[in-house]
Amino acid sequence: MNYRMLGNSGLEVSEICFGVMTFTGENGWTHVGKLSQHDADELTSVALDNGVNFFDTADNYSNGASEEMLGRALGNRRKDAIIASKCGFRTSEGPNGTGLSKKRIIEACNASLKRLNTDYIDLYQVHSFDFMVPLEETLSAFEFLIREGKVRYAGCSNFMAWQLVKSLMLQEKKGYEKFITIQAYYSLVGRDLEWEILPACIEEKIGILVWGPLHGGILTGKYRHGKEWPKDTRIKTPESHLPYDVRKGEKILQKLDKIACRRNVSISQVSLNYLLRKPGISSVIIGARNKEQLLDNIKAGNWELSGEEMRVLNEVSAPGKIYPHWYFEIFRKDRNYTSTL
Repeated sequence: MNYRMLGNSGLEVSEICFGVMTFTGENGWTHVGKLSQHDADELTSVALDNGVNFFDTADNYSNGASEEMLGRALGNRRKDAIIASKCGFRTSEGPNGTGLSKKRIIEACNASLKRLNTDYIDLYQVHSFDFMVPLEETLSAFEFLIREGKVRYAGCSNFMAWQLVKSLMLQEKKGYEKFITIQAYYSLVGRDLEWEILPACIEEKIGILVWGPLHGGILTGKYRHGKEWPKDTRIKTPESHLPYDVRKGEKILQKLDKIACRRNVSISQVSLNYLLRKPGISSVIIGARNKEQLLDNIKAGNWELSGEEMRVLNEVSAPGKIYPHWYFEIFRKDRNYTSTL
């Protein structure tokens, strides 16, 4: 396992992060998995034994079951793990059972600590930007938790580039601990991140934690256009989970197929390896329903795509240019500037 610095911090995390949304128990989000505590114990142990020290969860995953099961699974190996959790989505009834008010954040953190059976969270993240609450209030709550020792580092998730940069500006102005990461969607079939968020992260030295790297399973190769759709999966149609251009996706999968066959690895590994070669990435979050899936995904960092393979995948998956980026091409050509993204 390879390790990387978590953003602009001194904390080292495995480049593969185990996302435990699939820890559901009997009554949790069974559409993403149905893993018992026994399953969670086994997968957590396998992950740790194979060098994974980074685990991601959230307070709303299966109504808290994911955090509880991870806490039990880690047990006395808590000291070997870096735990990332999130708050912001609804976890209880009533007007203050959701959102990012100071009251909500502090109560959510205390509840997560109890479920995780720990006295600190390594990385606590805003799950999504809250347009109803002043950003200053949200940031002050995170600063309070850090000063209390309940949170070691702060991060955000699902922010626009301007929201991230504004947060960093306010944190610097007020002398708060800054966000060190952003958790964001990024995959070979969805590279929108590269237009605004990725350049902002590189400029501000913010580590990117990738969610959805396999686009909900599309980039495992098991969902193919024109073939019988797998049964008992959470994706019922190509467009039912995340935005997906089937025609473009098929072209990407064909290239992945060729590389996977040549390398004697899975399509999933190629898809994950591609993201690990991109700048600004601190860790790629993978999920797993069984030991075989987990071990296969962990192996994605054991080898490296060639420059030519990266070129082929970059070309077939290139996102359409949006304004003002297509306009900047005029200036870039005049200045003989080539983007490194």
